[in-house]
Amino acid sequence: QVQLVESGGGLMQTGGSLRLSCAASGRTSSRYAMGWFRQAPGKEREVVAAINWSGISIYYADSVKGRFTISRDNAKNTVDLQMNSLKPEDTAVYYCAAASDRLVVVTSATGYAYWGQGTQVTVSS
Repeated sequence: QVQLVESGGGLMQTGGSLRLSCAASGRTSSRYAMGWFRQAPGKEREVVAAINWSGISIYYADSVKGRFTISRDNAKNTVDLQMNSLKPEDTAVYYCAAASDRLVVVTSATGYAYWGQGTQVTVSS
């Protein structure tokens, strides 16, 4: 079992920046692929960014390419999402997710077994 806790959400104006962090605890000795997802009201959960265990392979949704950066520190069991040039359409609850024993990037929500509780990001226009 892995427990994930997100932090760093909040309210930001358009064009601003926020940094989300996800801390993993529990069975962290396994190799996990990690991902950040978001869900806006009335919409389906969508992948924002994903990173494989080594950090070499990274995926970004087209909507965030060039603005968001995912990174991980396996020694600290953390994965971060740096969000720059925020837009109102980035407003959503952001979730951290972990897929155990997966060395590749995982972009589908169904591929993740562990989820954090979510953190709200609101971008005002």
